[in-house]
Amino acid sequence: MDLKRMRDASQSPETGTASPFPDEVLERVLSLVTGHKDRSSVSLVCKEWYNAERWSRRNVFIGNCYSVTPEIVARRFPNIRSVTLKGKPRFSDFNLVPLNWGADVQAWLDVFASSYPLLEELRLKRMTVSDESLGFLAQNFGNFKAISLLSCDGFSTDGLATIATHCKNLVELDIQENSLDDFGGNWLSCFPESFTSLEVLNFSSLSTDVSFDVLEKLVARCKSLRVLKLNRNIPLDQWQRLLVLAPQLMELGTGSFLPELTGPQCADLENGFRNCKNLHTLSGLWEVSAYLPYLYPACANLTFLNLSYSTLGSNDLAKLLQHCPSLRRLWVLDTVEDKGLEAVGSCCPLLEELRVFPADPFDPEIEHGVTEAGFVAVSEGCRKLHYVLYFCRQMTNAAVATIAQNCPDFTHFRLCIMNPGQPDHLTNDPMDEAFGAVVKHCTKLQRLAVSGLLTDLTFEYIGTYAKNLETLSVAFAGSSDWGMQCVLTGCPKLMKLEIRDCPFGNAALLSGLEKYESMRSLWMSSCNVTMNGCRLLAKEMPRLNVEVMKDEESDDSRADKVYVYRTVAGPRRDAPPFVLTL
Repeated sequence: MDLKRMRDASQSPETGTASPFPDEVLERVLSLVTGHKDRSSVSLVCKEWYNAERWSRRNVFIGNCYSVTPEIVARRFPNIRSVTLKGKPRFSDFNLVPLNWGADVQAWLDVFASSYPLLEELRLKRMTVSDESLGFLAQNFGNFKAISLLSCDGFSTDGLATIATHCKNLVELDIQENSLDDFGGNWLSCFPESFTSLEVLNFSSLSTDVSFDVLEKLVARCKSLRVLKLNRNIPLDQWQRLLVLAPQLMELGTGSFLPELTGPQCADLENGFRNCKNLHTLSGLWEVSAYLPYLYPACANLTFLNLSYSTLGSNDLAKLLQHCPSLRRLWVLDTVEDKGLEAVGSCCPLLEELRVFPADPFDPEIEHGVTEAGFVAVSEGCRKLHYVLYFCRQMTNAAVATIAQNCPDFTHFRLCIMNPGQPDHLTNDPMDEAFGAVVKHCTKLQRLAVSGLLTDLTFEYIGTYAKNLETLSVAFAGSSDWGMQCVLTGCPKLMKLEIRDCPFGNAALLSGLEKYESMRSLWMSSCNVTMNGCRLLAKEMPRLNVEVMKDEESDDSRADKVYVYRTVAGPRRDAPPFVLTL
């Protein structure tokens, strides 16, 4: 949608005032604008467009649950059907945010129950969700259809049982990477026997057994099921039977490829995959090596292959990729080694996203892994690559420069050299020129994670060239405050800045006074920031929340963890004692 042309069309050429479009026509047009950033832009055109966007909005995205109150959201958008809500800072994924920090969803549900009784979808990330909250959700929203919980905590399978029992119109139950109490698989039996509406079922991260008879009957009843992701407790001889019941599946997350199958069972497995003609996503694949050939019939149309739980070697990966000509996204472990990545470069010319995870990130003596050679090989064969997350133990400036030249369309570049402060392993130079090459050649770059031995020169390059950068993650890098100052003054679109274990101090923190209100958040931990610096920031910028989390044994003057974010809600009311709001 060309928003500038829409804005120009709404202006009277004589007066420059908004033209008198009927409200229902304008709202119908605006319903075609779906992106939350575009919707926000639409609301700024004029008062009529603001009101039309307000009343026609059905979905709302809130990137920080403390940037606004649920009451403000409800007043602004009276007809919401779907809410996406994010809570804790992203570094909570690395256990840097203390337990009981906050982000409880219940306050939002209390408001939604009165303001949005027709709420259909709730998608939560890094929120605290209790079983009582799930019960409240199930009991108070009669038309509720979809719940997605990603990296959330505080609930158990008892809460899932309540959802299954009371949400009669549920089409999506998506549970991923949560910290929950798993009391067993009985929750699955709580779906009524008359229940048939499910389209998405993902319980891959749960650890206990579920009743296969119950699961089989549920899959058989739900004829519109298109996403099914199982945990590893579902053995191969069982989940292959589910393929027969659900040939319409578009996304499949498998259980375990154990125990061994008989000859007829292998034939059934191969036929099951052959009949899944709409399958475009395949994940899970634990202990898959011995059964790879039986997957081949399903590979022709695959666009996403998630092997991040499978310790495949290079030969197995090469054989598999020969059958995946349409692959756009690939996640693997570093057990594939450089030869496996060479196969990626040879077999996947359409690849757009690559993620390489470490099989054992805590063993520095481990022999397998990937290096700069594998990364270069991918970049030479996959020129459409624009998203990469790459864990490795060594890298060179020259290799990254080659990669950036081969793939100038990168929007997300996250290079994680696992040994902090690791230099170019051939020249022993800092890795400054590597990331300098990335920001110079990749002008569309939106997200960058840097690693290795880095001086302030890296951040000078970022501030000078990364004009579309929105998110920057930094760890164990930099020489002085100058580095952070370069970023804050030079990146006009910066929204999130995440920093840990760097030498940046008060001067760096305070250099962003004119920047923070246009950003979503700043995280700093284990840096050289003091309480006085944080107090000065809070005094100068009263519309920001400046929160400090203190470690028990730290110096009273030190600000151990600092979280700064813009808000229209003021200081939050549920801050625990260890969070000081300045």
